[in-house]
Amino acid sequence: MQHIMIKNAKVLVLALLLAAASCSFTTNDEDPGKDKVLISLISYVLEKGHYDAKEFNDEFSEQVFNDFVTSLDPLKRYFLQNDIKEFEKYKDQIDDQIRNEDISFFDLAYTRLRERMEDSKKIYDEVLEQPFDYTKDEVIDTDYENLDYAKNLKELKSRWENQLKFSAIGIYYDRLEEEAKKAKDSLGYTALSKSEIEKESRETTKKSLVEYFEFANELDREDYFSVYINTIVEEFDPHTTYFAPVDKDRFDMQMSGQFQGIGARLQKKSNEISITEIISGGPAWRGEDLEEGDIILKVKQADEDVATSVVGMRLDDAVELIKGPKGTVVTLNVKKKDGSIKNIAITRDVVELEETYAKSTTVEKDDRNYGVINLPKFYFDMQNAEERNAATDVKKEIIRLKEQDVDGLVIDLRSNGGGSLSTVVDIAGLFIKEGPVVQVKSNGAESEILKDKDPEIIWDKPLVILVNEISASASEILAAAMQDYKRAVIIGSKQTYGKGTVQNVYDLNRWLRQNDLGDMGALKITTQKFYRINGGSTQLEGVKSDVVVPDKYSYIDIGEKDLENPLPWDKIAAADYDVWDGYIDYEQTINSSNARMAKNKQLQLIEENAKWIKSKQDESVWPLNIDAYAAKVKQNEEEAKQFEALKEYKSDLTYKSLPYELKEFENDTILKQKRERWHEDLAKDVYMEEAINVLEDLKLNNIRRGKLADVRD
Repeated sequence: MQHIMIKNAKVLVLALLLAAASCSFTTNDEDPGKDKVLISLISYVLEKGHYDAKEFNDEFSEQVFNDFVTSLDPLKRYFLQNDIKEFEKYKDQIDDQIRNEDISFFDLAYTRLRERMEDSKKIYDEVLEQPFDYTKDEVIDTDYENLDYAKNLKELKSRWENQLKFSAIGIYYDRLEEEAKKAKDSLGYTALSKSEIEKESRETTKKSLVEYFEFANELDREDYFSVYINTIVEEFDPHTTYFAPVDKDRFDMQMSGQFQGIGARLQKKSNEISITEIISGGPAWRGEDLEEGDIILKVKQADEDVATSVVGMRLDDAVELIKGPKGTVVTLNVKKKDGSIKNIAITRDVVELEETYAKSTTVEKDDRNYGVINLPKFYFDMQNAEERNAATDVKKEIIRLKEQDVDGLVIDLRSNGGGSLSTVVDIAGLFIKEGPVVQVKSNGAESEILKDKDPEIIWDKPLVILVNEISASASEILAAAMQDYKRAVIIGSKQTYGKGTVQNVYDLNRWLRQNDLGDMGALKITTQKFYRINGGSTQLEGVKSDVVVPDKYSYIDIGEKDLENPLPWDKIAAADYDVWDGYIDYEQTINSSNARMAKNKQLQLIEENAKWIKSKQDESVWPLNIDAYAAKVKQNEEEAKQFEALKEYKSDLTYKSLPYELKEFENDTILKQKRERWHEDLAKDVYMEEAINVLEDLKLNNIRRGKLADVRD
């Protein structure tokens, strides 16, 4: 989930306060240990800077204890009851340990986990050597949260047998079905025997476990300490997070939608690092030598004589070698799919992740042309806010759509998790003359009203905003502002995600007087709450759509209210604003849409499907007898058939790319394929279809112009 970050006067005061205390944290003492310095620094920042700082007390300690132990062993297949009993002496001491830079609880839990993981490797090896008996009437309960820890190694082995049998029975069942189909469809084909399939299913299960433990072995003590730190900071609220150095780089990339490197996605499997995707438009894509499936053997920097082998290296470490500043050259020694070995030199550059950015399309209905802008994130560059960002891109897309003479506009914010607050204010300003957009409040301070101060309205015609349960944070601010102004009709879920807090990211290295221990990472901390211009918070309650439509998330616990430790909902005074006076039939349009949606057969089926998904999600007991398992799978398949019509739905609408994109397609076939896939999805999208209906219902020819006389197009 992306998070709103802003810098204003109050936040700068906080930063100065914390920076002034930096003399308290120094790493030139006699071997203090990076972990101890880190935990001391973070606890100080939390106590002084968090919007609603919690007290480090025994209750806090117990919450950290429970959450950390659960995070280390969520399936309860490592720790024994004796381990937990030994850990429990620290249950009410973690608060004291934080104050005293004591990490003995972490050290004990981490060391014991490593020991138990080694025990478990022997267990799964032994269990998977013997055939499973699928004729026994056994079951497994996957509600691990309510499961007790194993009493001893014998019981732990029994638990592993149960879980491994559950993993294998799914593979076993699928392979039985495949072999039966092959025998039926192919004359003369001899299906594998049940014993052969059973053995194959165990081998497949073991292979996946080997890969899992290979990944787990790559995690070092620092990785687990980051988990411990995050268990502490997330007790303050779900969005306060510690970023280890590599995680901070990833966060920056997600927020800006770009990074500097070669433009390829990598994965590690069986000690080999391979290329899984060449990012369209990036340096590797332009060079055309590197291909999906290539295995990277060595990496050589331009200023080095010898290449570094990456075989067996941690994936994160290999990525660090390969990425680098724009303009520098890296040479990859790769094994091609045909077995040949080749050196490929690539000049690094800024790589933009196209799927992060705003995109637009046109759609025609009843001789009218409409525009759609999909905005996946409110992105911006944290290092350079003047670089490409969501607001400038949305403005650009609106101008392009106006050139196509569109009569209405849909902004699609579904599954948009948020981002930069400043870009929200700028985007809202494209649709109103001027006025407040959002209120921001720091703890103990008066609220600050962030306003659109630009009198220019880029888009003065009908506007619809699409949201769902995962539309969060910045998305909720834009939807709420447009709803309060009655500037747009909001179509979507009963309520949006419900994240009404603001985070700032602080580089922890800046507060160290002297640092001999390496990069300390960063802390994203909740420093403020934001409020609608009507005074209500979106925290927990989100934005309630004008036109409520069900979707697959309708009955799943997925919002802020379903997380641990969310901040509460509250309300402040409303800002002074004037409701948009551009529509004649705003309320009637909403009523008409709600009536239409209540009769829509596709939406009725979607709601039934959402309830069914919820019922399946709540099922935790599964049979390990093959006949009972097969019967359950068949039953689920039969029940699922009633929802197959969902995939077959198609509107009569056709979506088209804008002229500038059509030119880009000539040199970028990957982008063309992505857009065609998007347009196909939109044609099956009942929500987008209704958004276009609403634009049509707003009676475009009757939009009031009295208040818009000074609009500059």
